[in-house]
Amino acid sequence: MSARTGATSPGKAAIRDQVVADLRAESADLIRILDGLVDGDWARLTPAEGWSVGDQVTHLAFFDDSTRLAITDVEAFAAQRDALLKYGDEFPDVVAERYRPLPEAEARSWFERSRARLLDTFADADPSARLPWFGPDMGVISSATARLMETWAHGQDIADALGIERVPTARLRHVADLGVRTFAFAFQLNGRPVPEVPVHVELRTVGGEVWTWGDPHADDRVTGPALDFCLAVTQRRNPADTGLTISGEVALEWMTIAQAYAGAPGPGRPAGWAHVATRSVVR
Repeated sequence: MSARTGATSPGKAAIRDQVVADLRAESADLIRILDGLVDGDWARLTPAEGWSVGDQVTHLAFFDDSTRLAITDVEAFAAQRDALLKYGDEFPDVVAERYRPLPEAEARSWFERSRARLLDTFADADPSARLPWFGPDMGVISSATARLMETWAHGQDIADALGIERVPTARLRHVADLGVRTFAFAFQLNGRPVPEVPVHVELRTVGGEVWTWGDPHADDRVTGPALDFCLAVTQRRNPADTGLTISGEVALEWMTIAQAYAGAPGPGRPAGWAHVATRSVVR
């Protein structure tokens, strides 16, 4: 079974194509960072405990291949997923350790090859199809968005390890949107009831653009720089180390557990781990 394109909605196809184009651009930005690596950088530890720059790259390559399998061969993906889930919540660390011995050139080639194949597969996939995953099933468009979020988030770990300051782009809208849409997921993942209280999210760029979600009259609110919100919902920064303004008990609880990615509840980063994120103009 596969999720290859049949008769598709023109609207959904256009959204898919835009997300795939943005994923392609995000991938190119990460590859440019990798092109600048010097001796010792591949083994440099990142803020993710125990993970090197190389581990971040092989993680992306492995789960690119898994995503492609979920699109093209659901049964084969299910077998791979079931084998990995036997390791429990630590399965991403198992994958990292498994591929750690790969030489840098081989691992980089794997990532670039896997990403190129995945982009082609997404471009040919039915945008209405549902795909299995390690967390809840998701649509093709959401899957492509998740790969963009993962690329950006793991790219942030690599940038932090190398002391590189990245200029945020308008592609952060995808990350922010996923962060908002995983509101209920974050509570469920942590074994907490999903609040019925509405939360308004209002994010801004230095360039003056404003992105909003939810009831604008809600008492519970999260406002501030778009970059900071994306860093918080991907657990790359503690909300206390950002420029976000969080109002209301529900909004505060959400931002302490917000998690835009599948898997076990993440530990997040401790307060004080990093300076407030740089406010750069979104391109």
